[in-house]
Amino acid sequence: MIAVENVSKTYSGQTALAPTTLALAPGRTTVLIGPSGCGKSTLLRLLIGLISPDSGTVTVGGEILTPQTVEKRRHEIGYVIQDGGLFPHLTAAQNVALLARFLGRSESGVQERITELSSLVQLPADALSRYPNNLSGGQRQRVGLMRALMLDPPLLLLDEPLGALDPITRSELQSQLKDIFARLEKTVVLVTHDMGEAAYFGDTIVLMRAGKIVQTGTLEDLLQRPAEKYVTDFIRAQRSPLPPMPEAASEERN
Repeated sequence: MIAVENVSKTYSGQTALAPTTLALAPGRTTVLIGPSGCGKSTLLRLLIGLISPDSGTVTVGGEILTPQTVEKRRHEIGYVIQDGGLFPHLTAAQNVALLARFLGRSESGVQERITELSSLVQLPADALSRYPNNLSGGQRQRVGLMRALMLDPPLLLLDEPLGALDPITRSELQSQLKDIFARLEKTVVLVTHDMGEAAYFGDTIVLMRAGKIVQTGTLEDLLQRPAEKYVTDFIRAQRSPLPPMPEAASEERN
C-alpha cells in the first residue's frame, strides 16, 4: 500500500528527515512516535504529498507520488489533524461534504454518507448544523474524522489527532477510534508523542529521533529487544507507558 524509499527532507539546510526507507503493511495501524522535531509529522506530510521529498520516492497504491499524480492520490487518502482542522465559516455537515460536492457527487449520496458517518463516529445529529466554534473539542475531532472518511479512502493518516483534548474525552475517543479502525480495516498511519497511545493503537510502532528511524517493531520488540539504549530511555521517560484501557464510554458524548 505505502512505501518510502530513501526519502529525505531539509529546510534551510536543517535536516527534518534523513534518508528513510519504510514499508507500511496494508490493513494495519502503524504509529510514528518520537519527541518534537524528530521528523514524524514531516514523514506523514510526505506520505500525503503536502510536501515533496528532496530525494527518494513515496509510493502509494503502487504509484509514485509526483506533481502529476499527487492530486488523484490525495482523494484516496483521509487526513486528520489536531482539533479537526475545520473551516470556521462552514457548518459541520458542510465541512464533511466539501470535497464530495466539489467532485460532483450526488446530493442524495452525500447526505446518506453523512448520516452513515455521524452514526459511525457517534456524533449527535443536531451537531451537524453547528459551526466549529459551537462544537466541543471532541465533536470537532469527530467531524474531522468524518471528513477524512467521506470518500471511503483505503488509507487514513492522523497527525496527533487527540493531542488537544482533555484526558476523559481523549480516552473515550481512543476507544472509539480503535473500534473504527478494526471495523473499517483500513491502512492507518498515526502520529503521536505518547507511548501509551502508540501501544494502544499500533500493530507496528516506528520510533524516531533527529530525523531518523531508531527502531520499527511491535510494542514487545521495543520493550524486550530495544535496538539501542535510547529506545529504553524513551519508554521509561513516559509517565504512562501502558495502553489506556477505558472501562466504559461516557453516556454523554463530548
